[in-house]
Amino acid sequence: MDKFHPLCIYYFRRSITVPMIIGEIRRYLRDNNSIRVSRSIKDTAYKAMQVKERLASKNQHEPTVEEIAKELLIPVEEVVIALESIVSPISLYDPVYSDGGDTIYVLDQVGDNNDDINWLDEIALKEAIKKLSEREKHILSLRFMQGKTQMEVSEEIGISQAQVSRLEKSALQRIRQ
Repeated sequence: MDKFHPLCIYYFRRSITVPMIIGEIRRYLRDNNSIRVSRSIKDTAYKAMQVKERLASKNQHEPTVEEIAKELLIPVEEVVIALESIVSPISLYDPVYSDGGDTIYVLDQVGDNNDDINWLDEIALKEAIKKLSEREKHILSLRFMQGKTQMEVSEEIGISQAQVSRLEKSALQRIRQ
């Protein structure tokens, strides 16, 4: 401060320089997010959030995307894109769960199912299932695709629960081989 005259500092603050610097800082913070979203989409998202709050308080339930789109007179797809665009991204290293011991991160929950090992396993599984009888396929479908118990499967097919267990066990054993 010793080298500047107080009057110069006063005029510097009042000049166009300070508002320009503030504007550049704001522009930098706005434009350098991890994901760039256009202003029109942000505006649509803002309007959608206002409509969502208004409809929620009016109807006493969470409005659907269709209701919001109808209110805004825009396509449903635009509302979905706009609302998804304002969700802040999260890091793959954010913790999802921690019980004091091992922490589970987002990265642990995301998997890549397109690797060669899974592809080959899928082909091998399809080939193994083709070799099963129709009855065994039906039992496995009821058990593992529809989540039925062995008792429910036995009642549906008309055999005992023990027979279902035996057929299921042998089918799974043949698939593993």
